[in-house]
Amino acid sequence: MDLEFDWPPGYRLVQGSSLDRARLLATMGNAYAELGATQLGHLTKTVELYLEGPSALWWLEKSESGARVGFTATTTGESLGCLWLGQSMNQLTGALQAYIYLVYVSPGYRRQGLGRQLMQYAKNWAKAQGYDQLSLQVFTDNLAALSLYNSLGYESKATLLTLDL
Repeated sequence: MDLEFDWPPGYRLVQGSSLDRARLLATMGNAYAELGATQLGHLTKTVELYLEGPSALWWLEKSESGARVGFTATTTGESLGCLWLGQSMNQLTGALQAYIYLVYVSPGYRRQGLGRQLMQYAKNWAKAQGYDQLSLQVFTDNLAALSLYNSLGYESKATLLTLDL
């Protein structure tokens, strides 16, 4: 699906597939390790559960050709970022909503507006799919992500509480 989206010069978004399972798992591992996770084995199950369902996956890459959106399975192999979208159910209304499973930009490419671009692409995709709502979860100590999401108009609707036993 071409959403007519302009990426900054030198970058492109390439659509992934279920064949990118190992690449997605490695990217998720990087994302969670940066947040302090020490146990990552469960991520394999997460990918198995959600990648085959109604989901869409894209890789942010450097673009040598100037093309800004590509939808081929051919990639450079070096991921600068990742966007993985799917659907969930709003537990208050019962309506299906678009859901961001993962939005990630590699550390060396942060603070350049790429995360904001990925989030805007997610919003455009969700609208094009006919969803009325887009949601995600974020860790409360991920202040940079919280700041980005708040600046984009996201609002906190729930709080996940845990108790260590």
